[in-house]
Amino acid sequence: MYRYIARENIDRFLELLNDDSLASDRRAVVTKLLIDEENKLARDAEQLGFAEMRAAKGRERLHRAREQLAEAHPHNHPQLERLVDNFEAIQKLLDGFCHQFQSRVNLRL
Repeated sequence: MYRYIARENIDRFLELLNDDSLASDRRAVVTKLLIDEENKLARDAEQLGFAEMRAAKGRERLHRAREQLAEAHPHNHPQLERLVDNFEAIQKLLDGFCHQFQSRVNLRL
């Protein structure tokens, strides 16, 4: 049951972090909550696929945001640059979690 709740929480926290209007103090709190939930799943080798899927979706989202920035009118660049920066920070968290997760799984093998 804890796995289901942790996965749902992770998805919800990622949704919140993808909102570029989220205030920086709230972003810090949500980021901490995300890390806590990821750490709960890190004890379970069966959850590696879930973590990798979230990281892959994050890379796709970041790629699309970078494409939008490249194609956008210069007037829209500041907002899109903040969005790309936000997605890059989220992706760093997701990739770091996957790396930690993979290391833990490899240690158990």
